[in-house]
Amino acid sequence: MAITAVANPDSELSQAELAARYGLTVAGARPTLPAYARQLWSYRHFITAYANAKLVASFSTARLGRIWQVLTPLTNAAVYYLIFGVVLGTSRDVENFIAYLCTGLFVFTFTQTAASGGVTAISGNLGLIRALHFPRAALPIAITLTQFQHLLASIVVLAGIVLVDGEPLTIQWLLVIPAVLLQSVFNAGLAMALARVGSKITDMRQVLPFVMRTWMYASGVLYSVAYFEQHLPEWAAFMVQLNPLLVYIELMRHALLESAPVTASATQSWALGIGWAAVTGLLGFIYFWRGEKEYGRG
Repeated sequence: MAITAVANPDSELSQAELAARYGLTVAGARPTLPAYARQLWSYRHFITAYANAKLVASFSTARLGRIWQVLTPLTNAAVYYLIFGVVLGTSRDVENFIAYLCTGLFVFTFTQTAASGGVTAISGNLGLIRALHFPRAALPIAITLTQFQHLLASIVVLAGIVLVDGEPLTIQWLLVIPAVLLQSVFNAGLAMALARVGSKITDMRQVLPFVMRTWMYASGVLYSVAYFEQHLPEWAAFMVQLNPLLVYIELMRHALLESAPVTASATQSWALGIGWAAVTGLLGFIYFWRGEKEYGRG
């Protein structure tokens, strides 16, 4: 009896064609940017839980626990006021200097801690990354969310300081909400960008404190921003006005203080704040996404 051979319709197809026919993809392949954003959204509960766990863990060994969320900004403000306000006398140039100083310090600290956490978001969590599958951008975003919760406690303290220092409570205080949200988007983008850099260059964590300290002095945190126009060439003073940290600090000062010296109008500060948040948030996300398949390798 003759045996008839049955042709396999898949036998003449290449591996790529077979994969396309049956919906197979390369293991560990980077998803498209929209798909990655959807994955990240689906892990929003994980991000929130991870951020809360980091917040609780940061005070777990301290006797006073989460009271340090209030004591830390107060202690920093007291130290900087003693050095710059009393010893160096910068308080003479600014009305309600304590409120002015604390506003700049709390806003700057939000970005500083988000950047510091972002640079170790990948390199400091290799065990978690290699054990579980999830979009890695969840880590720097969770770190930003943790620092956002610290900021909320600081804002409560700041509101009390501003009122005690003689500033009135006005409807303009509501502008604090969009200002903080814009800075949060900026910080998330910055944390994601630094997370990728930190995963490749581990020495970045040693360099970053020097960068942040220089950035603080260029942001008018500790003294009147009028010094920039008085001591810098016109082009340099203009460049300082574009400094994103100075922009977010001035947005908060516009909202909370009636007569604080600023380098730009409220309209210009809001335009720059929106621009920095959009550009840094988007580019930081894209830059991090492009390295997604590299994290935890090697």
